[in-house]
Order: sequence, then structure tokens, then C-alpha cells
Amino acid sequence: MSAAMADVPQMRRRKSLLLRVGIAMATITALAVIGMVSSVFIARTLEGFAAAINQAGTLRMQSYRIASSLSATAPAELMRARALTRGLVEEYNSRLFSPRIHKVLEKGASARVVAAYNAVEQRWQQQMEPPLRIYTEAGGGERGDDQRAYYLAHVDGFVQDIHRFVKVLEVDAEEKNRQLHLIQLISLILTLLVVFVTLYLTHTRVLLPLRGLLACANAARRRDFSVRSQHLGDDELGQLGSAFNLMAEDLSKVYEDLEQRVREKTAHLEQSNRSLELLYATSRRLSESSPTVEVLTELVQDIERLTGCREASICLGHPEEEQAFRLTSTQSGREEGSTCHGTECAHCFGSGKAHYFESEAGDGLPPSRFLSIPIRDQEQQYGALVLRLAEAREQGLEAWQKRLLESIATHIAIAISMARQAAQSRMLSLQEERSVIARELHDSLAQSLSYLKIQVSRLEKEIRDQRDQESILRVSQMLRKGLNGAYRQLRELLTTFRLRINQEGLSAALEDTVNEYRERSVISIDLVDRIAHCEFNPNAEIHIIQIVREALSNVLRHSNATHASVEVACDNEGQVSVVIDDDGIGLGEEAEMLQHYGLPIMQERAEWLGGKLTIGESPSGGTRVKLIFSVSDAGGSPSHSYLVRGM
Repeated sequence: MSAAMADVPQMRRRKSLLLRVGIAMATITALAVIGMVSSVFIARTLEGFAAAINQAGTLRMQSYRIASSLSATAPAELMRARALTRGLVEEYNSRLFSPRIHKVLEKGASARVVAAYNAVEQRWQQQMEPPLRIYTEAGGGERGDDQRAYYLAHVDGFVQDIHRFVKVLEVDAEEKNRQLHLIQLISLILTLLVVFVTLYLTHTRVLLPLRGLLACANAARRRDFSVRSQHLGDDELGQLGSAFNLMAEDLSKVYEDLEQRVREKTAHLEQSNRSLELLYATSRRLSESSPTVEVLTELVQDIERLTGCREASICLGHPEEEQAFRLTSTQSGREEGSTCHGTECAHCFGSGKAHYFESEAGDGLPPSRFLSIPIRDQEQQYGALVLRLAEAREQGLEAWQKRLLESIATHIAIAISMARQAAQSRMLSLQEERSVIARELHDSLAQSLSYLKIQVSRLEKEIRDQRDQESILRVSQMLRKGLNGAYRQLRELLTTFRLRINQEGLSAALEDTVNEYRERSVISIDLVDRIAHCEFNPNAEIHIIQIVREALSNVLRHSNATHASVEVACDNEGQVSVVIDDDGIGLGEEAEMLQHYGLPIMQERAEWLGGKLTIGESPSGGTRVKLIFSVSDAGGSPSHSYLVRGM
């Protein structure tokens, strides 16, 4: 196994593209070198062939020159002819054994050339030169003539041998030229063949795989990871293709995993959105109105659509009670399989926690599975939210649905608790309002009626005693004065009971009150309002208005003033001061009347505000009524409402 694994890199190295390109380049280089070396070698072997051919050609001419020198027969020319022949023979030997010819023979001339040269050399030395030497050495005579005749008879044959030698030299030179051309042609053809093979391999092994890889890369860029590289050889591009296929497979798995996560997150977000929508709808319904049957019916219908249950109901009651009241349900009446049969309340309430239970449907129907969610606010349980599950949900709801239902049940419990608290608050407010009415009647109108009763008794006594007319008239006047006072107090009480604070707040109510008293008298009344950044609850505003009204009423009735002022201010720490000044006669004789009628009521209102009310002398000599309290003690808050309105 290890040997096989070790052979894999070697096989890949043998099939490497770089190695193949190197082999192709080396082959082209080798062919070029071979062609050049062969050309140089053949060119060097051809050196001297032309000179040798020329030299061999001169041998023919020299042979005929020797023959021409032998043609002289006159005695006068014979000596000069022999000398010329001797010189020509020497020159012939030098030409025959010339280095030009021997250099060609030594450089590797063909056997035919060597044989032709040897034939010429041998015939010259054995047949042609000896007669010439005898001729030149003999003084003449018959012997010389025989030798001359022998040379002349054989010179043509000797020239033919020379001609063959020249021809062989020319043929050998031409063959070497043809060999040179052939080698160059073969080198060129082989080079072109290697180039074409290299181009073909480059196209098939490099270009096409690269195009395939580029197409795969473009597909991967488009997130199409199904494409695969078809080139899976042992070369570099094959390894790259295999690596790309592995990468595409891994990316496909990663993207599938990411898409699965996205689907899960999307489903989770959809669940969250549905949950938030239902919670928002629940909060909006329960905040806009009290938890009536109509509101809760719409709510259980939304729950049924969200959870896919067969029925959703809201039952009110306590766990210790045997019978609960089904407030609303998505099924009307006692249908088959309905949640409530009126005898299984203990199953619904259970131990006060969310739980599943089964209930027999009767008439041979299979039992139904239910989920009960307690409607609980802190430790107080008001009932239960009961769901009859569908057959596909027999195993129970999902965890997020159960948590959502518990939140909805908590909202319902809070709404029921707030509705009951609001009812209790309205009842307490009604009781408090009745107490205020009773106290107002007791402190004002009841005392006036008591005063009138006393005056009526005095009048009856005066009449029985038959007093004088003046005494009876005085009692009658006091009775009329008391009656007018009672009537005035009745009007004040009616105004007080009808008093309402509009949406514009305390400042507008103070302005309306001051305008009212301006119209009822000739007294000039100024209003200084510095409470723009403080807010009060409605009860505190009513008490402040009533204290101002009571003080202004006393100014109109008792002060004989020409000018009065009302100043209401609130500082940054929430301390409120209400000051009513006039320039009248002051307390004086009217102090007891003020104490008798107005002061106790104003003191009670000041105590309700958690403040302090004082009555004293104003800087102008009249009367000053001053109320000081804290916004926090009066149930309000310094909220900087002008910033809120500005936003």
C-alpha cells in the first residue's frame, strides 16, 4: 500500500504539464542542435571539394599539355620539347599529389572517390609517368619515339580515368549537399511536428481544461454548485479540477446548511412575527376596552387560527370552586367533543399550572386531548384558557406556542385585574364623591339651614309673645339674610359639583374661573400663571380650583376690595404656591364669618393636597390666602410637559 502511495507522486510527476512542456522544448532544441551540428559537419566535409575538383580538372588539361609537348619531331625543337615535357611531368606530379586533393581524401571522402583517385594515381605512376621519364632521359632514337607513341596512345584512356575521378568528386559533393538538405528538411519537419504536437497537447490538455474550469468557476459564482470539472487527470490541471470538485461539493453542503439555517431562521421569525402580532392585537384590544365577551371572543378566534386547535375557550372561576363559568368559546353550545361539559372544571384548573389532560367525548367518540393555561396575575387566578387540540397536534403544541399562550393568559389576567381595580376605584371615587358632597352640605348648606331653623323658632316665639313689629321685622330680616346666604351657598355647591377640568389643563380652568368672577363683580382681578412645567392629577386640579373659587368668593362678599390677584407658581423642585391677594378691608369683623364658612373647607382641601393653607394680611393691607404644597404629595409630577409638546 505504501509502495503504491509512493508511486502516485512519481506518476503525477511523469504526467506533469511542466514536464511535458519541458520535453517538447528539449526536443525542439535537440532537433535544432542536431541540424546545426550536421550542417556544420557536412559543411566542413565539403570544404576543399571545389578546389579538389578544379585541381582534378587541371590534371586532364595537364595530360593534354604533356601530349602536346610530345608532338615535336624536328631535331631543333626536340631538346626544348623534352625539357618542357620534363617540367610538365613534375608539375603533373605536384598537381596529382596536391594537398587540396589529399585533404579531401583525408576528411572522409567516399570509397568511390578514393578508388577513382587510386586508379588515376596508380595508372599515372605505372603506365603514364615511366614512358615520359624514359622519353625525357633518352637522347632520341627509336626508343624515345616508342615511349612517346605509347603515351599518346594511352593518354585518352588516362584522361577518361581522370574524368571519372572528377565525376566521382562532383557526385560525392552533390550527395553531401543532398544529405545536408535532407538533414535540414528532416529537422524542420520534426521541429514542425513537435510544435504541432505541442500545440495540440496545449489545446487538449491546457486550454480546454482551463475553459472547463473557467465555466465551473462562473457557475460557482452564480451559486450553481452542481457543475463538476470533467478533466480529472494526473497533471496539474487534473489535480486542480479534482480540488475544484471537492470545493464545489463542500460549498454545496455549506450553502445547503446555510439555506437550511435561513429557512429555520425565517420560520422562527415568522413565528415571532405571528406571536408579536397576536400579542400586540391582544394588548391593543385589552387596552382600548375592557375584557368584554366580544373582545375575548375575537382573541380566542385568533388563538385558534394561530395554533390550529379545534376549539379555544376562556373559563372564569377559582380552582377551589366546583363550577366555572365559560365566558367565551370558538364553539357554540355543547357540541360533540366540546371543551366544556360543565362537570370537568377540576381537569381544566388542575394544580394552577399549564398542563395537558384528556376528556372522554362520549357516544363512542375517541377521547380528546386538551391544554389548559391558567389565567393568573401574580398569586390570583381568575380562570383558565383551554384549548382542544387537533388530531395532528395530539402530541402537544410547540414550546413557543405554549409560551405565547401563557403570555396571552397573563395579559388577560392583567386586563381582568385592571378592570376589577378600575371598578373598585370607581366605587371608591363614588364613595369619596358622596362623602365630599355630604361634607360640603354639612359645612355650608346644613349650617345655614340650622341657622334658618333657629331664626324661624325666634320668629315664632316673637309672634307668640306678641312682640312689637320692629322686633319681628328684625328677626325677619335676619331670616331673609340667612335664606339668601343659604341660596348663595346652594349655587356655590351646584357650581362646585358641576365643575369639570377640560383637556387644556389647570391653566385654562384658572383662566375660566377668574373670568367668571370678573363678570360677577366690578373688582379688577389679575391672574399670574407660572405652572407650565408641572402636571397634576384631576382631583388635585379640582381642589386647587375650589380653593381659588372659595377665596375669590370671600373677596367678593367680604373684602370691599377694588383689586385682587391670583398667582399660581411651580418651581423646578415641584413646590407649588397658590396666593390670592386683595386690597380690601382685611379680616376685621368678617374673620369669624370667614372662619365659619370658608376656612374649614379650604383647610380640608389643602390637607388632601398634602400642603398648608394660611390666611393673613396682604402687602396692600387686604387679605392674603396662601396655599403651599408639593406636586409629588398631591399625586402629580413635574414632567416638563412643554418639552413633550415640543417634540
